[in-house]
Amino acid sequence: MKHFFKILFSVVIIILLTSNCARKGRPGGGLKDSIAPVMVTANPPYKSIHFSSKKIKISFDEYVTLKNINQQLIISPPLKFLPLITPQGSPSKDITIRLTDTLKKNTTYTFNFGNSIQDNNEGNQLKGFKYVFSTGTYIDSLKTKGRVIDAYKKAFDKNISVLLYRVDSTYTDSIIYLKKPNYVANTLDSTLFDFTNIKKGKYQLIALKDVSNNYLFNPKEDKIGFYHRIIDLPKDSIINEPIALFKEIPPFKFTRPKQINKGKIQFGFEGDRSNIKIELLSRVPSNFNSIIKSEPKKDTLNYWHTAIKNDSLIFKVSNNKLIDTVTVFLRNKIIDSLKINSNVTRTLDLRDTLTLTSNNPVTKIDTSKISFIDQDSVNVPFTNLVNKKTNQIKFLFSKKHNQNYNLKLFPKALTDIFETENDTLNYNFNTKEVEDYGSITLSIIKKPETQAIVEILTEQNKKLLERVVVTKNNTVNFNLLPPGKYIIRAIIDANKNLKWDTGNYLLKQKPEKVIYHSTIYNIRSNWFAPLEVFTIN
Repeated sequence: MKHFFKILFSVVIIILLTSNCARKGRPGGGLKDSIAPVMVTANPPYKSIHFSSKKIKISFDEYVTLKNINQQLIISPPLKFLPLITPQGSPSKDITIRLTDTLKKNTTYTFNFGNSIQDNNEGNQLKGFKYVFSTGTYIDSLKTKGRVIDAYKKAFDKNISVLLYRVDSTYTDSIIYLKKPNYVANTLDSTLFDFTNIKKGKYQLIALKDVSNNYLFNPKEDKIGFYHRIIDLPKDSIINEPIALFKEIPPFKFTRPKQINKGKIQFGFEGDRSNIKIELLSRVPSNFNSIIKSEPKKDTLNYWHTAIKNDSLIFKVSNNKLIDTVTVFLRNKIIDSLKINSNVTRTLDLRDTLTLTSNNPVTKIDTSKISFIDQDSVNVPFTNLVNKKTNQIKFLFSKKHNQNYNLKLFPKALTDIFETENDTLNYNFNTKEVEDYGSITLSIIKKPETQAIVEILTEQNKKLLERVVVTKNNTVNFNLLPPGKYIIRAIIDANKNLKWDTGNYLLKQKPEKVIYHSTIYNIRSNWFAPLEVFTIN
């Protein structure tokens, strides 16, 4: 019997040992940690009053790291000198903040760490963590929140600074250029802003795409948005109307012109180009010829001129009341030879126009030296149209579907301002079947007095395909759309000048409203999108 119990005891011991060994070797090590770090203590304590310390120590229940602290940390009101925060780059259970600036009296400060604090092992973020204290006798507790959008684009910019300026006897509209705000918040990676711990009062609400990150408005590089009226706290705890960001047109500024190539001078400027006038004051031969054209999407005007023996040219440049006289010295540079590019390589879409673009203005076109034939070698009737604003030649012809074409420009078909001529140019391309395209039809509903510009764009690169001006409720058709994704927007053309107008902060002029249709259309071949209503308010 004693022998039986000995054997039984040995078996139990073996089972327990193997069981413990199995536990120690369990694959995976248990459940994954998904809990964010927790603040354990803070010294001085969270929401301290009569705050006068130069050092803050915040302790957590586990090792944490700081990620993108320079972008994520928002201090409100802003400090002139940023604090020193350690450690950065190494894990620790403590975060130490050393203040290097003098704090204002009777002021509540908020250190918003955004999503920069995360545990060291799994990267779980402590989202929206704030440390709050007051140099006065109480903690301000008012709040306001809202949303920021882009006035023109559907996509939103990240990391938008939102500013509150206290409106009192010292407030002026120009304060945003000169002085930091009373309170700041940030949208970080969203479109939402949230102010906390604000003092009761009236405030101007501003949003900035703050390129220099200094909380001052620089019209040359920053986007701005503003609320349409002064807000009153605590009444305006929620801002219902989104703040629309826009880029102002800066005041007109002229920069000194320079010679780029022989016969080509470039005039630079900032601001509105619509009223710029360039007048040549120098004496030139009777056969002197010049052409002025703008550089697409650049703040420059190009001035081409025929060969001249002068060593300089004098111009008068004006824009409304601004007048300046400038001298451009001509150096012995090389004339830029004529280069031609085509907008089509293999396929010309049925909705597109065959276009040739030159680097120099083309002044003569000899159609007798142009051959345009179809796949049956039959001549294709065409007319050419020279765009006066750009160096483009458009070939207008009746396109047939599922057809091959050949356009050939023999030598001397094109002559530019320098009397330079083209070499042989040969373009082979085809068109597709009508069934290779799709279409979209929209029923537009708007206010009777509103004029709208309805535009269709490619979803990926936002290329504008077509625009339609709508003056009354109507049906709009976008046909012959190549397969792909498209978005549609409407510009409320308030001043009926057939373009989108941006805003101006000092004039309290808001940008014209842009409304994006909620549907992203995925067009397929031989597919017609169901009729949808696009309401424009």
